[in-house]
Amino acid sequence: MPRPGKPVTAQHFSFKQRLSALTNLPVFFRLVWQSRPWKTLASFVLRIIRSAMPVALLYVGKLIVDQVVLLNRQPTLKDHHLLWALVAIEFGLAIFTDALGRMINLLDSLLGDLFSNYTSMKIMRHAATLDLDQFEDSVFYDKLERARQQTTGRTVLLSQVMAQVQDLISMAFLLTGLLTFNPLLILLLLISIIPSFLGEAYFNNQNYALTRTQTPERRELDYVRYLGASDETAKEMKIFNLAEFVIQRFKTLSDKFYRDNSALAVKRSGWGTLFSVLGTAGYYADYVFIIVQTINGTTTVGGLTFLAGSFRQLRGLMEGMLSRFTSVSQGAIYLNDFIDFFNIKAKIKAAKKPLPFPQPIQQGFRFENVGFQYHNSDKWANRHLSFTLHPGEKLALVGENGAGKTTLVKLMARLYDPTEGRILLDGKDLKEYDIDDLRMHIGVIFQDYLRYQMTLSQNIAVGNIKEAGNLALIKKAAHESLADVLAERFPKQYEQWLGRRFNDGVELSGGEWQKVALARAYMKDAQVLILDEPTAALDARAEYEVFQRFAALTHGKSAVLISHRFSTARLADRIMVLEKGTVLEIGTHDQLLAQNGRYAELFKLQAMGYK
Repeated sequence: MPRPGKPVTAQHFSFKQRLSALTNLPVFFRLVWQSRPWKTLASFVLRIIRSAMPVALLYVGKLIVDQVVLLNRQPTLKDHHLLWALVAIEFGLAIFTDALGRMINLLDSLLGDLFSNYTSMKIMRHAATLDLDQFEDSVFYDKLERARQQTTGRTVLLSQVMAQVQDLISMAFLLTGLLTFNPLLILLLLISIIPSFLGEAYFNNQNYALTRTQTPERRELDYVRYLGASDETAKEMKIFNLAEFVIQRFKTLSDKFYRDNSALAVKRSGWGTLFSVLGTAGYYADYVFIIVQTINGTTTVGGLTFLAGSFRQLRGLMEGMLSRFTSVSQGAIYLNDFIDFFNIKAKIKAAKKPLPFPQPIQQGFRFENVGFQYHNSDKWANRHLSFTLHPGEKLALVGENGAGKTTLVKLMARLYDPTEGRILLDGKDLKEYDIDDLRMHIGVIFQDYLRYQMTLSQNIAVGNIKEAGNLALIKKAAHESLADVLAERFPKQYEQWLGRRFNDGVELSGGEWQKVALARAYMKDAQVLILDEPTAALDARAEYEVFQRFAALTHGKSAVLISHRFSTARLADRIMVLEKGTVLEIGTHDQLLAQNGRYAELFKLQAMGYK
């Protein structure tokens, strides 16, 4: 099985690059703010309050210890009110601290869900603005996949950045106490945590590089998983006995991921243990120093508990901040993938002063030496196309697979822009027209239409989604495509769920799905209808009925039919034969037969099959 996409080169990032990546955080927080402003503000305020709690608890604990020592040394003192008041204060602070933590976690969780939903919709909206040929590029798909990954799990980054601010404020309070006692403690503190920080930074970088390299294979793994367990693939999996082939491919990929990830995890665990030992040794060196100072009378027993607790919390906070810095910078680097996706711009540009679609069409569509080449392809899909689709004309496109028929109609609907040449509509370049208005007046049903796992009415309404609530129009479109016969036999009629993915869904045959798809073309009053193999899955009687209706419904309208059936093609006013993306012949059925060229050859070959 070929691997989709191109391999991505592993990247390693320096400390300077990590700092530079932090410039992505304002963009990130702007998105978080946009997802729900007041929750973002509430989370920030609560964290500021929470940051003062550690030093407050330690200081009240110091006062309690000193008061206990005082009462122990002076048994004659009977007034214990201050001691119990301090204990009550500490109890209240402990409850308040816990409540703040739970409220912060709740807000972070809610913000994470809101951010995921908001950014997912933002990605879908941006994707809708991009060109069709961009979706046909594997490199683009890698970027899209990495951007999608950033819509989930960003709660962690949000919590980490907010926690950095919270811990920084807490450290400011705690450092004041340590600096007052002895600045040497700060130096020992830094020495004990720097190795751990450098190790985390290195392994986070390695993890990012590995994850980025695995992106194409991850997409293949997801695809193989889909092949192995899907209602759409089950038929061929069984008939071709592909299960073991797919399972083995999944095993090969998943085993490779496991080996790569486990090798990195083992290294990270080993070095992490060593750095942890160094950090613990540094902490106890400071702890011994504080004990010696207490024994010598430099500080009180309460001061010992305060300083030891402050040092322990400072060490934890600084380790957390430095370790979190690598995670935050890592997350900020990952945000590059998200931002890069939004930097992708469509090549099909809207006109500054777009023209409305002509109603009615006066001169028709004129192709002038039009050529189109797909991205990263050396071959031309179409080349030297020069012809005119006249108003009200029915034009059939005939040719072998890969002749460029579908690409041609995509150019007409401006799903692609020509690589060379131009397409005119009533003498004006197609690029001068409003894109949405153009597509609204061109009804297209492609051969590879989607089978939406939705209701029958929704499946039809996608042809003109603005009219999704117009049941009369939906029924009219269904009647014109013969899909109304399906609705009559369904228990829920037009509200019947189609497909087997959800409960109570009904699966349709290929011909039935095609009738539903054809109904989409009739959902809007299009001046041009483009049907790509519109009757490929229909039986002979249904095909005859469809084209009898089609002829009546397209009276006075232009139509382009792509068909391999010459019984269909001969109904057109003119037939255009394509070969290797170029116009080979064009004329009426009788004219092309008289020329005795490629059309005549193909027509006779197909006719022999009916003898």
